[in-house]
Amino acid sequence: MQLLHSATRNYSWGSRSLIPHLQGQPDADKPVAELWFGAHPGDPSTVDGRLLNEVIAEDPAGQLGSRVSAEYGERLPFLLKVLAAEEPLSLQAHPSKAQAEEGFARENAAGIELTASNRNYKDDNHKPELIVALTDFYAMAGFRPLARTRELFAALECPELDHYVAMLDDDPSATTESANLRVLFTTWITIPSAKRKELISAIVAAGERLIAADPADWKSRVMSTVLDLNQRYPGDIGVLGALLLNHIELSPGEAVYLDAGQLHAYVSGLGVEIMANSDNVLRGGLTPKFVDVPELVKVLTYAAADEPR
Repeated sequence: MQLLHSATRNYSWGSRSLIPHLQGQPDADKPVAELWFGAHPGDPSTVDGRLLNEVIAEDPAGQLGSRVSAEYGERLPFLLKVLAAEEPLSLQAHPSKAQAEEGFARENAAGIELTASNRNYKDDNHKPELIVALTDFYAMAGFRPLARTRELFAALECPELDHYVAMLDDDPSATTESANLRVLFTTWITIPSAKRKELISAIVAAGERLIAADPADWKSRVMSTVLDLNQRYPGDIGVLGALLLNHIELSPGEAVYLDAGQLHAYVSGLGVEIMANSDNVLRGGLTPKFVDVPELVKVLTYAAADEPR
């Protein structure tokens, strides 16, 4: 047995206390967002002071086993993270394997450096992921079934939403539901900034009325999060996206699984993530980082996730 030392990521949305306290340490002087236990070349763990990806490359069959090395070569096929969110992460999705291979090759051919801020594809792998809560954990995960979103919109009594509701087909089939979600989301993320901010302002005002009328209802819980997101990122595309997603509160030991193309954003809490060995993220808002809406739209799937828990 060899001791594996994680790589540490200090993103602004991280917590100064959750991961340090898990490690038996005092609060950190800056946010600690993630610990990476794996061999991704972007931030590999170390064993006895050596990079794990280099250790595996020297003896793939010995380190990974003959079956895994035969299928994946010198690549550890998974990446494990401890994730601590003090603030919401970006609204995002991850590509399929085929999309990742195409995007990685395309950006390489364009001469975009792997460390460039406008780089979408850091590798050629997909990134299905599962997160298990270690504390109470709040996540927005996958598109909510449209019937429940219609229920939310009706409760808001926001005239500015009526135009967008009128765009939707009333056919209840799953195929039509996916088409409706695609129309609604792609319309919202492409409307002009001024018009988007007007719409969000109207929704926020309606949300405040809804919360005051019935603060215990699930729709009020959703709108409390939407209002908080708008305070952090006023008028952002991601505020509208959050209206369409499942809002899930996990207890310790519960988990959420997200496949390729599912829109999501973690909001708060400490958890352990297991995923394919990838760092490919397509962002759509709620972040100061690079946002590539056209690329995000290409990778998204619009099937509703009735219960991703």
